[in-house]
Amino acid sequence: MAAIRSVYQITGRINTGTTLAETLQLIVDAVVGGVGFGAAVVNYLHPEGEYEAVALAGAPEEAREALFGVRYPAAEMDALLERAERWGQLRFLPHADFGEQIPSWVPDEVPGGDGVPEEERWHPLDALFAPLRAPDGELVGVLGVDLPQDGRRPGPLQRELLELLAAQAGIAIDNANLVEALQRERRHLAASEEAFRLAFDGAGVGMCIIGLDSTGFTRLTRVNPAFCELVGRSEHDLFAMKMGGLLHPDDLDLAQVVFATALTRQGEQVRGYEMRCLRGDGSVIWVAATMSVVAGPPSFAIMQAHDITDRKATEADLVRRATHDPLTGLANRDALAPPLSAAIRRAHAGEGRGALLFCDLDDFKVVNDTLGHEAGDAVLIAVAQRLVSLVRPQDIVARLGGDEFVLLTADVDDSGRARLVERIERAVSAPLVYAGYALHIGVSVGVAVIDDTVADAGAALRAADIAMYQAKDRRHGNGRTAGMTGRVTAHGDRSGAAGGISLLRLVEPETAQ
Repeated sequence: MAAIRSVYQITGRINTGTTLAETLQLIVDAVVGGVGFGAAVVNYLHPEGEYEAVALAGAPEEAREALFGVRYPAAEMDALLERAERWGQLRFLPHADFGEQIPSWVPDEVPGGDGVPEEERWHPLDALFAPLRAPDGELVGVLGVDLPQDGRRPGPLQRELLELLAAQAGIAIDNANLVEALQRERRHLAASEEAFRLAFDGAGVGMCIIGLDSTGFTRLTRVNPAFCELVGRSEHDLFAMKMGGLLHPDDLDLAQVVFATALTRQGEQVRGYEMRCLRGDGSVIWVAATMSVVAGPPSFAIMQAHDITDRKATEADLVRRATHDPLTGLANRDALAPPLSAAIRRAHAGEGRGALLFCDLDDFKVVNDTLGHEAGDAVLIAVAQRLVSLVRPQDIVARLGGDEFVLLTADVDDSGRARLVERIERAVSAPLVYAGYALHIGVSVGVAVIDDTVADAGAALRAADIAMYQAKDRRHGNGRTAGMTGRVTAHGDRSGAAGGISLLRLVEPETAQ
């Protein structure tokens, strides 16, 4: 009983090790100090499937030199244990069967064997092993003992004590393995956190961490300096506001969809979404973002964002150039086609008739030939502005090229179309002053009704074009033939013929005198 109490006291000590190496040394020290063996060694089974002698007690330095620093395959130890005699949980290999399959140390003699019968005496080549197992039965090492203090092969009690100690040693090793694994994981996490912090804070691109819930984004929980600079807000201000307050109101629905998508694709990146953010000074910027969601609880998203405002402005300029007349800023022929086609579809669906008005300036070439192309450009810009002033926001004014303009208007009846034509003629013909000249410009307007008889946009344009030429012919038939009036001075002298455009020279008062 005293021996058993001693073993339990010893096993209590071996569980006090704070590291694996310390625990293994406590085990061999316990064997030598409490179970009656003069030497003990722990062969630790590495996760890679190799054994290595890592802790030794009681043996001379030459034993350490023979055993340490060598790894050998687990199969070699398994083969040795397989051919050993089974003493309960222990494995005994008598000297007759000994073979140096694993690193070994053989003492020169075994002290204390005087007077012990030959069949009971411990031979220098005898070997006794105790497999060390974790609570789940997994082998974690093998304890080897030598030099029994009485020079005898161990009896039943000593074997039982060794088995008890080996069972506790296996548990202690497993605990130490778990502790070291946790410590490694903590060190790894600490290193990863430090690496992440350095990469996060030092990144040249804006980065933030966003808290998530089932409804989508909530608040920013971490931001880097580049993100603060990007959105023009301090870290304190960003943490005090909801994520939605950082986004343009028109993009909130898109953001909700993006975050909801990200929640269903945890671990994957959601790339290439673009939205507008509100900077601290009230200005609006475009950002392109990439986001990865990390599952919780609580779930969060890591987002990278960079400023694409200049790119968006360039794209918008390219679109504007592709769809708008560079001189007047009006829609061009390509931009007119979609709304004209939509108006035709609405007419076919019985949702109201529209009208396409084709406007052509009369004898516009006279301006270019007389005053130059800069004067012609000024006339075109002024006419465009006057036409835009006559229509509703939902109507469209386009320049097809040269001096040809069209107006697309919806939900207008016959009388409304007639009144619009009159307003166009009156507005365009109002005097336009340029470089000392008062220019009186005429315009011919052709109208095509957009109803269910119009096949497509091309047909509507052709019909309006034909109607315009008919109107021009009527104007010429009324005596307004092509030509240009002569210059009229402040004294009222007049020369020349009647025409579609007149140029009136304005004379300053001092010149008239």
